[in-house]
Amino acid sequence: MSQNARFIAAKRYLKVDESGNPKESISDLFKRVSEFIASGEKDLSDKKKGYKAPNKNELEKIEDDFYEIQANLEFLSGMSLLDRGREELVAACYVMPIHDSVESIYTTLANTTTLHRRGAGIGYDWSEVRPEGEKVHSTGREASGPISFMRLYDFSSETIMNRGSQRHAGHMGILRIDHPDIEKFISAKQDYSQLTNFNISIAITDKFVEALKERKTFELEFGGKIYREIDPKKLLREITDSIYRSGEPGFIFIDEVNRTNPTPNVGKMTATNQCGEQPLLPYEACNLGSVVLSKFYNGGRIDWDRLEYVVKTGVRFLDNTITVSKHLLPEIEQMVKYGNRKVGIGVMGWADLLYLLEIPYDSEEALVLARKVMKFIQEKSHEASQELGEQKGDFGNFKGSRWDKKGYKHMRNATVTTIAPNGTTSLVADVNGGIEPVFALAYVRKNMETVGAETEMIMTNAILEKRLKKDWMYSQEIMEKIAKEGTLQNIDEMPEEIKKIFVVSYDIAPEWHIKMQGAFQKYTDNAVSKTINLPEKSTVEDIEKAFYLAIDQHLKGLTIYRDKSRDKQVLNLKK
Repeated sequence: MSQNARFIAAKRYLKVDESGNPKESISDLFKRVSEFIASGEKDLSDKKKGYKAPNKNELEKIEDDFYEIQANLEFLSGMSLLDRGREELVAACYVMPIHDSVESIYTTLANTTTLHRRGAGIGYDWSEVRPEGEKVHSTGREASGPISFMRLYDFSSETIMNRGSQRHAGHMGILRIDHPDIEKFISAKQDYSQLTNFNISIAITDKFVEALKERKTFELEFGGKIYREIDPKKLLREITDSIYRSGEPGFIFIDEVNRTNPTPNVGKMTATNQCGEQPLLPYEACNLGSVVLSKFYNGGRIDWDRLEYVVKTGVRFLDNTITVSKHLLPEIEQMVKYGNRKVGIGVMGWADLLYLLEIPYDSEEALVLARKVMKFIQEKSHEASQELGEQKGDFGNFKGSRWDKKGYKHMRNATVTTIAPNGTTSLVADVNGGIEPVFALAYVRKNMETVGAETEMIMTNAILEKRLKKDWMYSQEIMEKIAKEGTLQNIDEMPEEIKKIFVVSYDIAPEWHIKMQGAFQKYTDNAVSKTINLPEKSTVEDIEKAFYLAIDQHLKGLTIYRDKSRDKQVLNLKK
């Protein structure tokens, strides 16, 4: 493990003494976590009748399997590492309900405090809350609107939750595009001092897209009442203007989400977790983990057999996390443990794998491989969940689910694949997060709330260093140039062949970012967390083009960030 990886592990995951000094090794960490997660095999409360817990030798084999895939850095699950030995595991992401009543809003706020103090990120759909100025019949006074209550949640996060929580509290606030307060919502975060603990996204409907394409007016409505008709192109321009200036809001294509909802028999999905990759029903959670794709590079090819083993072992690992987790609320336990048992196997190190295979990120060859890799992972994940369902019992809402209607006999988990951003876990694995291209070949990572905002980490790309040494091009002078530029494209002495392979985020045209997200989304049960990074010189029109392309690619969500649109950002070139 690299020095940066060891620093992250000590800062976030290892058991510590009263002075905050580590009192276990990284190997001890993986052994402890493996034993704890494997203990879920002995819990019979969520198993079908007739299931027999493994004997001592069988349990030790499962523990060894879990240890092996983590110690090899082939698979990591951040939340299972986070509890520092307390064995009080909670999921990383939840969705909680918000209804149009003070009782609902404050009850959810109280429940949210419990979850956030344990490090969970939570999403909410605020669309049921009546618009600002609407009369409240019980009091005869005017409603304050959804944004006022979002500010309440934000204030609570800042003053209560974040001071004693395991990691910085985060919210995802979602509002439907047809809500009468949508224009106020769009501009809610243009002042950087507002809603600092919230990500915000707009739930885009098919009806809005249809109005855009057919150049029809679009109705803003609430409770069956039409408030006004607006020009959808003008509304889209307001959104893209805001993204240009502040990086928010994002988009959730909510009808696309529900077209693949695995349990429409239980309810419609209206919200996602904090980073948008996990659409969930109210009181649902998802346990996430990722395979480290670059670890399966072997002699110029992908080791598919090993990848299958790690994926299937990872599904069992994540399914067990549901069993051993503290669900904190009875509604969550019922929905998560006995209802849908959603897990999300994802990937990280995709850009690293492409570097190793010498395939440019912005190429058809990369898209073909992306579809091949994710299709393989999805198929093997589904096979593993079917095997677990037959062995241990199906998820509680299986009957009437999409799996049941498709003719599947068994399925342990309502969803099995998700592509998360894996921030700190990717640093432990020493690879690039998710399916993102490398931000820069050398850069400074700072403003990281998970390890201390004051911490700065210098990141350099080890694969490029190795390639330059192989080609007898490595020197201190050339590395200093790369550190200053972040990219190879402006370095004259660098061969075109190497420039073509070692592209970074801002070298890649926006359409390739979106096509790559679409390639992975095609074979992902849930959604894909990805940021479409645009250079500082990008225009509002570029953002609009990205929106339309995302629709064509059947994405479930879209996040766009223009460089330097905020004065504080995590990834920065070294100057």
